Amino acid sequence: MTMLETFLKPMHPEGWRFVPVFGVVTLILFWLWAPLGWLGVLLTIWCYYFFRDPVRSVPQGETLILSPADGVISLIEPAVPPAELGLGPQPLLRVSVFMSVFNCHVNRMPVGGTIQSIAYRPGTFVNASLDKASEDNERNALLIETAGGHKIAVVQIAGLVARRILCFAKPGQSLPAGDRFGLIRFGSRLDVYLPAGIAPMVALGQTMIAGETVIADLASTSAARPARRA
Repeated sequence: MTMLETFLKPMHPEGWRFVPVFGVVTLILFWLWAPLGWLGVLLTIWCYYFFRDPVRSVPQGETLILSPADGVISLIEPAVPPAELGLGPQPLLRVSVFMSVFNCHVNRMPVGGTIQSIAYRPGTFVNASLDKASEDNERNALLIETAGGHKIAVVQIAGLVARRILCFAKPGQSLPAGDRFGLIRFGSRLDVYLPAGIAPMVALGQTMIAGETVIADLASTSAARPARRA
């Protein structure tokens, strides 16, 4: 990788709906007052950076559950999956990844498998880092079944600033782990519900890389891994 490739990442096609608008506004600001124009330049760079879509090195392994989003682990706790997915009333371990407005917002498949169902539900827009966001906020839930028969739920949740959940996948579609399936515009969260008996391999506050960081291993019988602040 060259130095240029380190800083210049590919942009998701969704970005072309916004970056040119930011650019035009920047020209107008320069015409009005140069200092405002430079502020527009910074905002245009931020917009491009928000829609970046870097290439990821996806770990290979049919039993690995990968992070579906960039961000930090904000919650690890038992919770009942969204009722619309039909997984029953029993709590499953939920791992939540919170994305700030500075994270890459392209969402990736946590496992390879067939998308059994997709269920959208409108809602509010409270801070996505809060526990109640899973219940109250606008969300889009996917149920994925792996080749081994495991069912994994992943839920896109809109946040305080986010106003648009995008899902590019379709029910019945089969996708490999790490493939792009959606995007949320501007600050949000993704929840992953692990199958019963599967322990996480991540800790609260840990930084996640979508399609690369391993959240759990379906083949592992180990307890949750301890972590420490350093």
